[in-house]
Amino acid sequence: MNQPSTLKERILQYAQVHLGAEPEHLWAKFPRYAVLRHSENAKWFAVFLEFPGTRLGLERPESVDILDVKCGPLLAGSLLGVPGILPAYHMNKSNWVTLLLDGSLPEEEIIRLLELSYDLTKPAARRAGRSKAE
Repeated sequence: MNQPSTLKERILQYAQVHLGAEPEHLWAKFPRYAVLRHSENAKWFAVFLEFPGTRLGLERPESVDILDVKCGPLLAGSLLGVPGILPAYHMNKSNWVTLLLDGSLPEEEIIRLLELSYDLTKPAARRAGRSKAE
């Protein structure tokens, strides 16, 4: 297997290997966009997008890879002060955040938030079972 070179590729590979999620490219017009969802309930837990920085409120015009993840309202509010995390783009801003995939946020933190989003969107029975077991 080739070693992924970009942060986006590494996150996608992590999702495939550790979460069993294959990227779905739902929009022919936007081939770089991808959705990750649970196989059991088809709920999205991550959305990869690409936009000019200025569209995200940044001061740079070049395109930026972003990742939207679900995190719940309390965490979403507290994360907005962290460099590399913005209000969700195209998702419910009270439950989702946008992560910049430009190196401003450590890869380990992106993985942690991806896993949290995965857990929050699991089928209810699996979430309840995991909570009791832990």
